[in-house]
Amino acid sequence: MSLLGSRTKGIYKLELKAVVSRKESEMIGEEKVRSEDLNLCFEKLMMVAAGNSGGGVKRKGAVITEWKDIPMELVLRIVSLVDDRTAIVASGVCSGWRDAICLGLTHLCLSWYHFLCRKNMNNLVLSLAPKFTKLLTLVLRQENPQLEDTAVETIAKFCHDLQDLDLSKSFKLGDHSLYALAHGCPNLTKLNISGCTSFSNEGLGYLTQFCRKLKILNLCGCVKAATDCALQAIGQNCNMLQSLNLGWCDNVGDLGVMSLAYGCPDLRCLDLCGCVRITDDSVIALANGCLHLRSLGLYYCRNITDRAMYSLAHSRVKNKASIWQSMKGRYDEEGLRSLNISQCTALTPSAVQALCDTFPALHTCSGRHSLVMSGCLNLTSVHCACAVQSHRTLNSILHTAH
Repeated sequence: MSLLGSRTKGIYKLELKAVVSRKESEMIGEEKVRSEDLNLCFEKLMMVAAGNSGGGVKRKGAVITEWKDIPMELVLRIVSLVDDRTAIVASGVCSGWRDAICLGLTHLCLSWYHFLCRKNMNNLVLSLAPKFTKLLTLVLRQENPQLEDTAVETIAKFCHDLQDLDLSKSFKLGDHSLYALAHGCPNLTKLNISGCTSFSNEGLGYLTQFCRKLKILNLCGCVKAATDCALQAIGQNCNMLQSLNLGWCDNVGDLGVMSLAYGCPDLRCLDLCGCVRITDDSVIALANGCLHLRSLGLYYCRNITDRAMYSLAHSRVKNKASIWQSMKGRYDEEGLRSLNISQCTALTPSAVQALCDTFPALHTCSGRHSLVMSGCLNLTSVHCACAVQSHRTLNSILHTAH
């Protein structure tokens, strides 16, 4: 924004906050915003921007003499520098600002609303969604559930470009929300519905038929939705998926994970913590089908044995040639970089050590801990390469000293 210079832009930002503060007071009934307030703010910033000349600020042959003359691109630039709360209230200052902000705002977070106003977020979404139709990212994370299906249905009706949606902890939402998103937001690439315990596997399966661009999906705690049937639908429809959180979805079994492994070959991060039904077959399928897997969570998966660990280690050796060819020298960057096998008490040191030796990015040393083994007392002898090297260096120093 070189129209008025960075100094003037900063002045505008400060005065915008002043205008918004007054407008917000009006919204909660403390005082009225009068046109004199806006004009006074404008006069102050014009004096600075025009060097006290009193002639207004010139831009491309025109003169800004009223606050309404501020170019919309500058209003949008200023709004991009303030918080979402300020942007929302600024959209109510005048029709020009409203139109510019509503068309220009692409990222919006309303998680602050409940804590600040202690009012129903559902009503706020119902009023804002028809205005902010160009949203790409919308965060509606809640601590206390307020959102209802009507809010999500309104979002789906007006925000067709939406790519990133966070509905986590929205306990009141049901399958109607998933049906609405399926038809209204087909461009979703990131969806967080963790803690939404009322969704069913039928609703989730239906969503995947239309939202085929999903790359990041968080289903943590969605016990009813995350079943083998739903995972089969994900594997069939969401082939671009890269990250999936199934934490504490105890209805997930081998059939579902195997469907993911063969249907989502680009899967990089998978959290199966608390999925107590899965066995070695799930891990073997992942080792064979997901060559780009970087992070795997198996916390409390007590059916996992050495067979799973050896399959992961063997997959790197087996697929070395193809990975080397495709990555052109970046092979060392490939492979597991994070593994959580805490409470997997059936594992033995030899198998886990073999895995650790195969993937250099897995660390047990202090401060890095990308290989997490809490609760596995029989694995205390497992160490990463740098931990072994550090131990050797220390011994060398002590030997030299003597």
